[in-house]
Amino acid sequence: MIRIALVTLIATLGVAGAAAQTPEARDAARREAASRVIAGADCVGCDLFQADFSYRALDGRDLSGARLRQSDFTAATADGAKLAGGDLTIVNAFGARMEGADLTGADLSDATLVGAWLGGATLLDARLSRANLSGAFLKTAAGLTQAQLDGACGDETTELPSGLTIAPCRR
Repeated sequence: MIRIALVTLIATLGVAGAAAQTPEARDAARREAASRVIAGADCVGCDLFQADFSYRALDGRDLSGARLRQSDFTAATADGAKLAGGDLTIVNAFGARMEGADLTGADLSDATLVGAWLGGATLLDARLSRANLSGAFLKTAAGLTQAQLDGACGDETTELPSGLTIAPCRR
């Protein structure tokens, strides 16, 4: 009983300490975490808000459950990366390559995936609301449904699995 109370107290103090961090300290911690990812580390559940991964190779990284909101993946490669359950809202992944990436349950709302290669990627239960998939390759993506695409947009060069369609993006 005492052990449980002690663990609860330590956890509470840890949360309170994190909440007391200054914005500058949070930004520094995010930059440090992004640097570790670029160097080859996994970062499950990390806060990588607004990280710059443009033109980087992130192949095979495990970023499951990570907060990647507003991050830049322009022309990055993340082949085989695990992004399941991640917050990838408002991500810029222009020309990114994510061959075989696991995006199960990821939130890609408002993401820019123009020209992205998602061949063999798993998109089961991924949210694509207002995502721009113009020119994206999704032909061999797994778990992609019409309901997901109904909230997204693309163009005539978007490649989808047989039987699926996408509305054109408004200019």
